Amino acid sequence: GPLSERPLLEVRLGELHTWISTCSFSPQGLLGAVQRACSSYCAKYIHVKQGGPAGISMLLAGYCLLSYGWNYQHFSKTSYFRSS
Repeated sequence: GPLSERPLLEVRLGELHTWISTCSFSPQGLLGAVQRACSSYCAKYIHVKQGGPAGISMLLAGYCLLSYGWNYQHFSKTSYFRSS
């Protein structure tokens, strides 16, 4: 099919710049991309017949990384491991 309708994982590295230029970066386009990613994630990891802990553990790991990144300056100022 046309390049603009291909998912990201099916785009070759040489076609990546052209594929990105066909994307819509308007608020509606970004919201649609987030909705597609969320539904794809849920279909692959959450709504399965015999699911494992992979989907939930990825969400928890992502949350841990994000919260550490948000609080990094606080952690670096109050580090107990810093030598005086």
